[in-house]
Amino acid sequence: MLLYIIFGLLIHFVFFASIFDIYFTSPLVHGMTPQFTPLPPPAKRLVLFVADGLRADKLYELDENGNSRAPFIRDIIMHKGSWGISHTRVPTESRPGHVALIAGFYEDVSAVAKGWKENPVEFDFLFNETNYSWSWGSPDLLVMFSKGIDTNGHAHRPSSRDYLDNIKIVDDGLKEIESTLKDFYGNDEKTAFIFTSDHGMTDWGSHGAGHPSETNTPFVTWGAGIKYPQRVSAQKFDDTYLEEWKLENWKRHDVNQGILPVDILNTTDLFKAESMFTNAVQILEQFKVKMTQKKEATLSFLFTPFKSLSDSKQINILRKARSYIKQKKYDEAVSLCKELINLALKGLSYYHTYDRFFLGFNVVLGFVGWTSYASLLIIKSHCNLTIGVSKEVKKPSHLLLCSFVALGLLVALFLLLQACPWTYYVYCLLPLPIWYAVLREFPVIQDFVTLLLTNPPNHFVGYLLLFILGVEVLVVSFFYRYMLTAGLIAFAGWPFITPLWTRAKSTSLSWIFFCLLLAVFPLMPVVGRKPDIFLVMGAGLLVLLLSLLVLTFVIRRKNGFVNEELVLYLLQMLSVVVSICVVYGTHNSLLKKQGLPLTNQIASWIILASSLVIPLLSSPILFDRLFSILLSLMSTYLLLSTGYEALFPLVLSCLMFVWIYMEQETLQQSGISCKQKLSTIQFACNTDLTQFRDFSLDDIRRAFFLVFFLVTAFFGTGNIASVNSFDLASVYCFLTVFSPYMMGALMIWKILIPFVFVMCAFEAVQLTTQLSSKSLFLMVIIISDVMALHFFFLIKDFGSWLDIGTSISHYVIVMSMTIFLMFLNGLAQILTTKKLKLWGRPKSHLI
Repeated sequence: MLLYIIFGLLIHFVFFASIFDIYFTSPLVHGMTPQFTPLPPPAKRLVLFVADGLRADKLYELDENGNSRAPFIRDIIMHKGSWGISHTRVPTESRPGHVALIAGFYEDVSAVAKGWKENPVEFDFLFNETNYSWSWGSPDLLVMFSKGIDTNGHAHRPSSRDYLDNIKIVDDGLKEIESTLKDFYGNDEKTAFIFTSDHGMTDWGSHGAGHPSETNTPFVTWGAGIKYPQRVSAQKFDDTYLEEWKLENWKRHDVNQGILPVDILNTTDLFKAESMFTNAVQILEQFKVKMTQKKEATLSFLFTPFKSLSDSKQINILRKARSYIKQKKYDEAVSLCKELINLALKGLSYYHTYDRFFLGFNVVLGFVGWTSYASLLIIKSHCNLTIGVSKEVKKPSHLLLCSFVALGLLVALFLLLQACPWTYYVYCLLPLPIWYAVLREFPVIQDFVTLLLTNPPNHFVGYLLLFILGVEVLVVSFFYRYMLTAGLIAFAGWPFITPLWTRAKSTSLSWIFFCLLLAVFPLMPVVGRKPDIFLVMGAGLLVLLLSLLVLTFVIRRKNGFVNEELVLYLLQMLSVVVSICVVYGTHNSLLKKQGLPLTNQIASWIILASSLVIPLLSSPILFDRLFSILLSLMSTYLLLSTGYEALFPLVLSCLMFVWIYMEQETLQQSGISCKQKLSTIQFACNTDLTQFRDFSLDDIRRAFFLVFFLVTAFFGTGNIASVNSFDLASVYCFLTVFSPYMMGALMIWKILIPFVFVMCAFEAVQLTTQLSSKSLFLMVIIISDVMALHFFFLIKDFGSWLDIGTSISHYVIVMSMTIFLMFLNGLAQILTTKKLKLWGRPKSHLI
């Protein structure tokens, strides 16, 4: 089993890494001949202003008195220059935004592996092509352009008075800098000015995704070579911004980063045509280099060129465009150059994705083989699914082994002749040992098929159809959270199709109630949109109330109480009280702009540090230990909550407690006797209980329940696949100084808290139902890998960065489920089975 786990982890790491070779390699090419426009430029110098995190609407809109917050910019729009909206792309972060502004291309997709902080590849940018450049700004942004924080919006949010007042400060600064530069250069009218933003910001103070408030940024330009304002009677756009901003009579020029906006240039038509011609030749040079690289690395009889842009067509378009310029048909030349640009970009994409099908096929082959092998291990190990299946599998023939060795050598030779990178060898050779292991079990496959044909097990087809339906619901829930609600409602009906409703009515009613209550959360808005500190405090009070009820029950059950256990419970309840007070105190302090009180910060970190230690001091009795874990995790979760999500782990935990009872009832109805009552079972007895019973079809349902609850724990209160789902206010009890890594770690722990409790609860399910942990692990791998295969085909590297980032996140989450499951299962086992003793004296009881 250990060898299987290690090999399984290795395979899943390879599957995970494969998407970066298949979908996210750098599209940039090097070695092109630089191209220049032969005509002199209209400006000698460019001044670029970038207001980090400034939304277009907040700059252009009028205040409540009908006045502009940026009178200097408003005056430019009406009297001096051109304006519009700059449409940025996801991820709406500072680094990719500045790369697009200064380097002229959308962020290299391979930067996802660098956290958008480091240059994944070398690229050319505007500053390289100037005689002199001076830059002032944030050090973490300037440094990336030296080779060769919007803090106001995060802290106060775009609708706050602080954010709006800051726009006036920026406007005054622009006016002063323009005046200084004009005086210095003697008003020579050779300076061009551009004012824009790298990204916007949501109403809740975050950015990173694709909401219009994040992608719509201001674009105002004036000075040398820029058209003066144009009055118009009507304009057509897909929004109502012009009327809202009272700018419907001033020509609006929207721009997309990387595209030369010739319409705003105050130059000759010849200059515009020559500039577009140069732009087209630049991109065509990239196409040629990319084609040559791929042709040299592919066997000649296998190479398929991009037919839409052959060598002859390139020559014809360039010759025709140059002819149009000589004939002064400048509009026709610009149009033809744009056509050439589009064809060259399509060709670049074609050669960039040339090996995608080949690599994807091999990864899918590995996925299917691994899932098949895991299924065979379950079938082979449990006799109640394999009646008639021979337990002693014949030794594999030498012919099979020699065939796979020969095939491996052929694949390696094929890759060697094409000078493929070493990662290609991994992706192409890995499926071979996996499928060899599958075919070694061919007698098992034969006997199992024979068994199904001659004596099909009861309910097998029904279970299979439900399994497929359940997996599809899980996949769809990654896109539509309300599908989790549908699944939980279906779960609520489970007792009605089993004898549970008649034999354990009170437990069934509890199950139905908490399933339906939990089903409400996926219908709620994503966390962070509308913070409500009183809901957090209310959740804390509910935890205290539940603690008192449990405490009373335990004391009555034991007719007394162990002293140290009483102290422990009271200590954990005190921890919850402190968390409530810290949340309330921090909220009030920040409202008064007094910052995070030091005592609150210290208390928060102490509670966090002790949350994984205190449960180890509690009684190993199943429910005592689980409730101790709940109290410790809830005290931390309250500190990380901003609204209704504080109630989520409490409701989820109550459902987990009921689930444990339901599973024991189900086991008893199946004819398997339980040697201990739930009130006396101890986690110390938790071992692999394969020797007690075999895997059954009902265990498939248990494994599916686990995966469903894990997905619910992830997405129950928000779509974590979106970068801007997180509200930085969640960590304000711990720190308020911007620290990406620390804040990210705290947010990850917040996400994992419900996940950890689900795993702890399932440790109890395994124990009470005598379920084999090995078989469970295999089932979870099968379910998660089937889901991962779905998301592998849904990964995107085109369209908006929101779509790209979301598709990556979905695949990463599912692939990480198997990896995280192993580590968090280990953490859950420590929390449930380990016992720390701080008292050396014998136990005494309260009477």
